[in-house]
Amino acid sequence: MSKILIRGARVLGGEPQDVLIDGETVAEVGTALSAEGAEVVEAGGKVLLPGLVDLHTHLREPGREDSETVLTGTRAAASGGYTAVFAMANTFPVADTAGVVEQVWRLGKEHGYCDVRPVGAVTVGLEGRKLAELGAMHESAAGVTVFSDDGKCVDDAVIMRRALEYVKAFDGVVAQHAQEPRLTEGAQMNEGVVSAELGLGGWPAVAEESVIARDVLLAEHVGSRVHICHLSTAGSVEIVRWAKSRGIQVTAEVTPHHLLLTDELVRTYDPVYKVNPPLRTERDVMALREALADGTIDIVATDHAPHPHEDKDCEWAAAAMGMVGLETALSVVQETMVETGLLDWAGVADRMSFRPARIGRATGHGRPVSAGEPANLTLLDTAYRGRVDPAGFASRSRNTPYQGRELPGRVTHTWLRGKGTLVDGKLT
Repeated sequence: MSKILIRGARVLGGEPQDVLIDGETVAEVGTALSAEGAEVVEAGGKVLLPGLVDLHTHLREPGREDSETVLTGTRAAASGGYTAVFAMANTFPVADTAGVVEQVWRLGKEHGYCDVRPVGAVTVGLEGRKLAELGAMHESAAGVTVFSDDGKCVDDAVIMRRALEYVKAFDGVVAQHAQEPRLTEGAQMNEGVVSAELGLGGWPAVAEESVIARDVLLAEHVGSRVHICHLSTAGSVEIVRWAKSRGIQVTAEVTPHHLLLTDELVRTYDPVYKVNPPLRTERDVMALREALADGTIDIVATDHAPHPHEDKDCEWAAAAMGMVGLETALSVVQETMVETGLLDWAGVADRMSFRPARIGRATGHGRPVSAGEPANLTLLDTAYRGRVDPAGFASRSRNTPYQGRELPGRVTHTWLRGKGTLVDGKLT
């Protein structure tokens, strides 16, 4: 078993320390450590975090391997500092059976760049009419704990109630894509001043907020866990804050792009900014940042949504919705949350590792950087600044909204159970 000595790292942004990895675990954390025969990594004041966990990733396999595969997606994850990702169910075929989720799980095991935890569909075929095989997916080798029809909303209240009741039996969680379908028919962007000026179909905030309000009440009634995917409006923040004050078991996520970008960018008509839910207003962005800082929003999740070139290189109305995000997430969080003073690095570890692992019941991830814990770690050069060049992405797709934008921070190393998946900025 190999030994790795990380020398002079700022663990969770604290004072410089040495961290010794022995095999798959952290053996020791302290100062002036030594280990005969160990590979030495000179951290030089870089920030050491627990391996990041993404509760919301689209790996596209099976069915859309032209966009992404489990291999390319997990390589992108390792490049971004992630050691575990939850793969959404909107594949072809849909991950609504034990067989499909096991296929995705096994592909993740084979490739080894990060752990892949499949998300099971809530309903058969994502059609919203009949519950999928929730119990069978949980009992499968994949051990599914998170269920979502992401990309579509479970808009039938009875189906949503039944799903919440079902997953309660094995401590699962339903992750809701909050989008009332009738209120968003033909919607192309956020409903507001910009949509009116551009003449594009508007996507009202209430289409998200009304579903969240219903679902937190259903979760309270059933006594089950509900998770809100990609929360994007100030009103949604207030509903979740109210629900938490009542003791309702609700958690919520925000994407990096909703922490940074606004609907003003749609004035370019560049489809790279077309996403679901849409980019909102500056007021919404500020509310999301504050909510992430105070814990109303629990986690950052990428909603990494790769698309082939032809699905984005077209007119706005015909373009697919979504952005890639695994390789830039930590940089965006550094800019929007750390450099603004809203979060310290311990807070980032909480929102991007500890809490998402806890919500998804990802055993072995989101653990403290201390002796005896699994060596799932990420080393970040916070002093680095550079322009985003998607040509260097590990992802198969290039639909990033940050092309040419200067962002801070660069992941230099990622370790999955003591094995370097990213070393000196290069995938192993």
